[in-house]
Amino acid sequence: MNNILEVKNLCKSYGTAGAAKAAGAFSLNSISFNVPYGYIMGFIGPNGAGKTTTIKSVLNVITKDSGNINLFGEENSVIQNENIGVVMDTPLFADDWTLKDTERAISPFYSNWDSGKYSRYLNSFSLDPKKKVKDLSRGMKVKLQISAALSHNARFLILDEPTSGLDPVARDEICDLLRGFICDEGKSVLFSTHITADLEKTADFITFILNGNIVFTGAKDALLEKYARVTGGHDDLSDEQKKLVIGYRKHDTGFEGMIDTANTGAFPGNVIIEQTTLDEIIIFMNKGAAINE
Repeated sequence: MNNILEVKNLCKSYGTAGAAKAAGAFSLNSISFNVPYGYIMGFIGPNGAGKTTTIKSVLNVITKDSGNINLFGEENSVIQNENIGVVMDTPLFADDWTLKDTERAISPFYSNWDSGKYSRYLNSFSLDPKKKVKDLSRGMKVKLQISAALSHNARFLILDEPTSGLDPVARDEICDLLRGFICDEGKSVLFSTHITADLEKTADFITFILNGNIVFTGAKDALLEKYARVTGGHDDLSDEQKKLVIGYRKHDTGFEGMIDTANTGAFPGNVIIEQTTLDEIIIFMNKGAAINE
């Protein structure tokens, strides 16, 4: 399977070497993952896991310490950024620009800018070209960024928390747009978000990062099938069985946690083992990592 993005052994550290607990210290620890052509890759993990650092490394906004980042089959460079569309939670456009001003400001940076396409996207999103950026709602600002990205014919969309704070209707519209975008098999999406329900609807693959390490990268369904939620009473598990529960948490009526489905046979029949969600995988993995620190 050909990949639009290949990240191999990427390392980036902030703070003093060896001071992992120091304030502000953080490291990406030789992370590797690929985004195939024609698919949506969901990029998940709790705050501070390394998602934004990874994205900034891919975009050449920060300088990596080591590792390789290949885009479109070549080592990443500023030139290739013309083929990349970036959508953030807040646009990097001046608040006092109108949407027409926005086009005038950014179009010279793209040799294949299509003004007619930009106008058509604004119209399809019901965005007034005379309106100022500061007067747009959050959802409209996301649609403006997508309009700009698609108007220079980006082949790879990188989204960093674009649907945060949006209502379900606006989020659904954006998810539909992303599904339509990858109908062209030469295009792909890297979608970083905390709203995992959007990824459960749209993503084909998931990359899960935790504390600067890749926990999982692969097909979304494979991740959801790998883990299961387990619940039961206080006395249902032996100490050895508890060690198999990821993010084991006791509460007034019993316990809850997550298990690798390969270990299902090690648990008694009176506990409840059921399908988990991406949200729960993040929560239990993060809790398990905190316990083991």
